[in-house]
Amino acid sequence: MLTIRSTKCPVAFAGVTGALVVLVTAVHVFMVPILPYSLDYFGARSTGRPRHVLPAAGVVDSRLREHFPSDSYGTVAFRGASWKAEIGRWLAGCHANSSSVNVTEAIGTKRCEKDCNGRGVCNYDLGECRCFHGYAGKGCEDVLKLECNLPSSQEWPAGRWIVSICAAHCDTTRAMCFCGPGTKYPDRPVAEACGFKTILPAKPDDPKLTDWKTPDLENIFTTNNSKLGWCNVVPEDAYSSKVEFKKECDCKYDGLWGQFCETRVECSCINQCSGHGHCRGGFCQCDSGYFGIDCSIPSAYSLTYDWPSWLQPPVNLPDLKNSSSIPINVKAVVQKKRPLIYVYDLPAEFDSHLLEGRHFKFQCVNRIYDEKNWTLWTKQLYGAQMALYESILASPHRTLNGDEADYFYVPVLDSCLITRSDDAPHFLMPWDLRLRSYHTLEYYKMAYDHISQQYPYWKRNSGRDHIWFFSWDEGACYAPREIWNSMMLVHWGNTNTKHKNSTTAYWADNWDYIPLDRRGNHPCFDPIKDLVLPAWKEPNPAAIWLKLWARPRNNRTTLFYFNGNLGPAYEGGRPEDTYSMGIRQKLAAEFGSTPNKQGNLGRQHAADVTVTYLRTEKYYEELASSVFCGVLPGDGWSGRMEDSMLQGCIPVIIQDGIFLPYENVLNYNSFAVRIQEDDIPVLINKLRGINETQVEFMLGNVRQMWQRFFYRDSILLEAQRQKTLFSEEAPWSVEVSKLPDDDDVYATFIQVLHYKLYNDPWRQGLLQTKETGLPNICSRAS
Repeated sequence: MLTIRSTKCPVAFAGVTGALVVLVTAVHVFMVPILPYSLDYFGARSTGRPRHVLPAAGVVDSRLREHFPSDSYGTVAFRGASWKAEIGRWLAGCHANSSSVNVTEAIGTKRCEKDCNGRGVCNYDLGECRCFHGYAGKGCEDVLKLECNLPSSQEWPAGRWIVSICAAHCDTTRAMCFCGPGTKYPDRPVAEACGFKTILPAKPDDPKLTDWKTPDLENIFTTNNSKLGWCNVVPEDAYSSKVEFKKECDCKYDGLWGQFCETRVECSCINQCSGHGHCRGGFCQCDSGYFGIDCSIPSAYSLTYDWPSWLQPPVNLPDLKNSSSIPINVKAVVQKKRPLIYVYDLPAEFDSHLLEGRHFKFQCVNRIYDEKNWTLWTKQLYGAQMALYESILASPHRTLNGDEADYFYVPVLDSCLITRSDDAPHFLMPWDLRLRSYHTLEYYKMAYDHISQQYPYWKRNSGRDHIWFFSWDEGACYAPREIWNSMMLVHWGNTNTKHKNSTTAYWADNWDYIPLDRRGNHPCFDPIKDLVLPAWKEPNPAAIWLKLWARPRNNRTTLFYFNGNLGPAYEGGRPEDTYSMGIRQKLAAEFGSTPNKQGNLGRQHAADVTVTYLRTEKYYEELASSVFCGVLPGDGWSGRMEDSMLQGCIPVIIQDGIFLPYENVLNYNSFAVRIQEDDIPVLINKLRGINETQVEFMLGNVRQMWQRFFYRDSILLEAQRQKTLFSEEAPWSVEVSKLPDDDDVYATFIQVLHYKLYNDPWRQGLLQTKETGLPNICSRAS
């Protein structure tokens, strides 16, 4: 066994056959304590392997109460946030004064068959290949045939419509449509309507339609400049109007840019392959010796020895390129702070394939790249799943050692899965219900089957230390019953105490009809074990530069503000009465400031109250000019809480029994207002009744903690990557980098996990056999 241990001594080698010892120093520093270690009540840290039961949560809380008393709101502040007293107290006394522990990290040495034949990435821990989209087999030797089209018929020569429908050349490794061999631009996409005849509108204002029964090969393959061509059109000729081209054709696929897809650009991958690989359509093709979804895990065969920042030691490893097939154990002892998170390297169909097979570049990612490979952030609310995943993978809280791990993250990308349901023949939803919600449940069930059968970790605590992220509109409502013991990360905290059934107005996401033997009878959210996380919001350099979150009270002239879809009574409104569970409609009926289809304003409209459906480019400015901002649901959750916090506006929550981000850990009374749905008619009277001292206090708390609703860590990871490519820094990078070092979404997530690690009811009374790094007051029973 090759062992690498931390030391302050120089590295020494002994030339003895069969033995090699490498000594390294590794110190990981994450958070600077806010209290000095010399305070007597903290005591010395325990050393060695403990074998005792930790003190009960109530015991630790009583010890800390004198040092961290709560205020009149029942709040204990920690790093600018208003926490529920027992949580803030523990974070201030225990988390802030925790120290690093020694963790042994195993470095993979198991080779894969034929090095995956260049069609996949070898997982050196398991000795198994993760094959690229369209390949399979132990060594990725099998080439799959993934058709673009459903079965054809005389009426439907290309089959019935599906997103991947193709009238030209189908790349059957990805089920994507291209011009193909024999054309001037064989790699130019022929996506969806591009390949079919266009039905011109009967009236001037009517839209064009697509005749999916009639391929348009005559035009898309033409070399006649007077016809509406595509596959043989020279971009320069089209841009200068020398030739005609079909306007229904565009560049939907990732990795291509320009009206005619003439420029190859960077694709969107997790952590952009961490500098140890390149992104091929969404799947990281790792450099030799590296693996993982983002190529962030080094193996013993890494030739550069350039270790990632989350696994710090500068290690000298033996050259194992020509070693025998007998595995060699290679381990490194590093120092890390708890909580420690193990991330499963799942089969590619749960993550990388979902990214690589996208038919629309904006689907489920929080960024794409332009013609110069500059980052373009998306408004994709579901991008939070990608942002959190990237932060975990790049974090010093990550561990490769499942035996040392406190939590196990299972990275199924449902944000990609749901947007891609039914987008290709091989990706059809279950035939019995045809619901995206059911399709998602089945995928999570398959992931559960995989980890419970292939790894020992699930059975140790019946999955209670596992974490799953359900990012879609109704969160974990459709989690399979087998995984409900676990911690669910969601954007929708519906406890089902009032709204007991599916709340979406979109039929394909409705989960009411999923069989109970598949879903079980659990609520959508359990505040004892689960956590609501903020939705993704793109970094807005202007809003950050203007410091909209810090705008003072006297510049906030609108009392209450809400801008969004108001339902069927308004132009362009959702037609379903069940949209937003009818809450937005009730608000508009009382306080609408824009006329509805009948020309009526709300019954109680007022000059300082804005409730409108009219979109505006000054949305952030208008939020920042308001004292209170409405937080109402849409089809499930909406991003209004994040909009309010990021613009410094006091959130007014109107959704009964539904938790908002961190609401089970933060004290919302100190920075937000909750209004019962039945009290909507008296909403404005209630807000006018809040005195100015209270308003200033709440605005101050919002200013202190707005970054906890912002994925700054993930954004800064991208900023660092861009700085290595360009001498000029993008405006978003400049402004985000200048923000004060306050805690963001990821830091808050880690703090909650650390608290839960030693305070969750199911963990109480367990024998402690791991170093905690906690001060004695938090880790000793007496």
